[in-house]
Amino acid sequence: MGTTMREPAVAGTFYPGTASALQRELDQLVEVEEDRHELLACIAPHAGYVYSGAVAGKLYGHLDIPQRVIVLGPNHTGAGAQVSVAPHERWRTPFGEQPLDTALARMLVERFPAAVFDADAHWREHSLEVQLPFLLTRNPDVELSALCLGHLPLDQCLNLGRILAQLITDLGEPVGIVASSDMSHYLADDEARTLDHLAIDAALTLDPAKLYETVHREGITMCGVVPATVAIEAANRLGATAAHLVAYATSGDVSGDRSAVVGYAGMCIHR
Repeated sequence: MGTTMREPAVAGTFYPGTASALQRELDQLVEVEEDRHELLACIAPHAGYVYSGAVAGKLYGHLDIPQRVIVLGPNHTGAGAQVSVAPHERWRTPFGEQPLDTALARMLVERFPAAVFDADAHWREHSLEVQLPFLLTRNPDVELSALCLGHLPLDQCLNLGRILAQLITDLGEPVGIVASSDMSHYLADDEARTLDHLAIDAALTLDPAKLYETVHREGITMCGVVPATVAIEAANRLGATAAHLVAYATSGDVSGDRSAVVGYAGMCIHR
């Protein structure tokens, strides 16, 4: 662990780069529901807010956020280790400097042999960063641990999920898990929706192997299938009993271009 600060990579592009503009956007996107679930685990989209923000906002308005949250995201850049734990003490956001949960991060690296502290994977990665403003607007005191994951085989996904669940159990306090993932990429809208709902239906069974295998068998370009598989395995071991789809959309719903869309799903996994 170092004393490094991670600077934002996509503030001002994926989401507003000033505190006032970002808060205005979040106020529009997040409507807090009366009937909410404490975050056990969820699958949340990570595109620019203009495209996936409505789905993410609906999901986060459906959730209460505990103080400690682990965010799992796919590695879009290819940099760094296969299981890269953010080594930073703080991440800068338009709202200011956000402390990271360094104690939990250390425990994870100690328990999972493939996990290493690695800043390279996090330097330009957007999939984790875009979740933080949503988490902060629902709980300003949230403490984040961030893992950037390469394309792990199924057995490693399940093992990481088991270790995360045991770590959380040993802590004896609530720790939420966010799996960051978009769905199909650059397909015609009707094809994307068909494939995405195969993956969504598999995820909602709470069978992590079924999700992983469905995505690979059907060639679904769900970039965060590894984080989602890990999160489902961990949630199961933490007592998950059900999951449901909170919101779904494609980029075509915003742009009007249905010829090549990206899909976005918000899913809640709960006890």
